[in-house]
Amino acid sequence: MGITKLSLSQIIELLDGKIICNNSDLTRTVSYGFASDLLSDVLTLKHTDILFLTGLCNIQTIRTAEMADISQIVFVRGKIATSEMCRIASENNIVLIQSPMSLFRASGILYSAGLNPIY
Repeated sequence: MGITKLSLSQIIELLDGKIICNNSDLTRTVSYGFASDLLSDVLTLKHTDILFLTGLCNIQTIRTAEMADISQIVFVRGKIATSEMCRIASENNIVLIQSPMSLFRASGILYSAGLNPIY
């Protein structure tokens, strides 16, 4: 069985999301999803083709994604990134997406759509 890939535009549609910054390449695809509010868990990941879903919306989230080579983050529960977060994300080519959904619901929708879990 092959790995399912979802494009960022598909993810945005599925999660009723909107781009906060870096909307230049919505055809970019991801194979894996990871959901957590514990940044230390993100640093243990071995994959780089990851969509990171979190309710933790701060500078450290962006820096952690940068260190883990993650290029797309979905902030759930309607969390809004600051202009400083967008600046750092833009410098590192990280796409930021905002979704009004809970972390549980967003994860379930993406899993049902075929996005693969890390574990």
